[in-house]
Amino acid sequence: MDTLEIDGNYGEGGGQILRSSLSLSAIFQRPIRISGIRAGRKKPGLAPQHLTCVNAVAAITNAEVVNGTLGSQTLTFRPQEISGGNYTFDVADIRPSAGALSLVFQSVALPLSYAKVPSTVTLRGGTHVPWSPTVHYLQEIFIPMAAKFGFKGSIQLNRWGWYPKGGGEAIAKVQPTANWRGVQLRHRGKLQKVCGISAASNLPEHIINRQHNQIQKRLAQFDAPVDIAQVKGESIGQGTYVFLKAEFENAQAGFSALGARGKRAERVADEACQALENFLALDAAIDPHLADQLILPMALAKEESRFTTSRITRHLTTNIGLVQQFLPVRFEVNGAENGPGEIIKVDS
Repeated sequence: MDTLEIDGNYGEGGGQILRSSLSLSAIFQRPIRISGIRAGRKKPGLAPQHLTCVNAVAAITNAEVVNGTLGSQTLTFRPQEISGGNYTFDVADIRPSAGALSLVFQSVALPLSYAKVPSTVTLRGGTHVPWSPTVHYLQEIFIPMAAKFGFKGSIQLNRWGWYPKGGGEAIAKVQPTANWRGVQLRHRGKLQKVCGISAASNLPEHIINRQHNQIQKRLAQFDAPVDIAQVKGESIGQGTYVFLKAEFENAQAGFSALGARGKRAERVADEACQALENFLALDAAIDPHLADQLILPMALAKEESRFTTSRITRHLTTNIGLVQQFLPVRFEVNGAENGPGEIIKVDS
């Protein structure tokens, strides 16, 4: 099969192009060559978490990799058949780092659905770090929503990993998927419940309490039950986190905020609550972070799929453009970037 040439600086131009390309390359055993990897970033090329993604997909496909080194802006990847089983991937094996283990999960999860046997993957690195889905988001939002398309998997948090120390651990399990199905997610339905956590590691307990109290204060306006647990996360580092899950009749959406040095606990809570309130102000089924993550499962199904989202992001349109390079599928994007809209995948 001819090698597919991919512009790593296309669209959003970040690591998402690399991860989605690796996943699709593995699934369809299509050789790829990516150039301009993260070319527009302050530190272009492969960072530790990106290289861990490359090595992870290479491991499950026995792939031939050219230029798979730190800082490389070009990569050739030639996969073979996907092999399920037991794997361990640690971002710190490349270099001590709090690189997000969730991004490694995203790279291997869908390919392992095509393996002949179940897989268990031990992931180590950052579990709750900026600019990446947290383990709680994968667990509570991505996996249940991807299951509507046919994905069968789970992820369990064993140890929290914060920036800059990392050191977190999660165990992911993926079952083979017989087929992918189209899903219609135009209407989320009535809000049934808001649940979530106020969490911290190795910090005074009053921080957890203050986050929790501020969430309760902000969400008292909702005509739905609110259940927020207070959690002390086992970790080698320090950090605080708020996660809110809105459960609707037909969908669920997630909203997070991370603490930082000098950032008040109340502000952490406010950020997550404001994101939830912004979403509720619009009648959309899918939150903006989930929208781009559902494009690959949508593309793998033969039937038509559609969903509404509260914001069309550059990540979303980038993933759509990339998928259409691999597959003879057509997506319609109804709406302007940064505004609400509807995404439709026409029958393939």
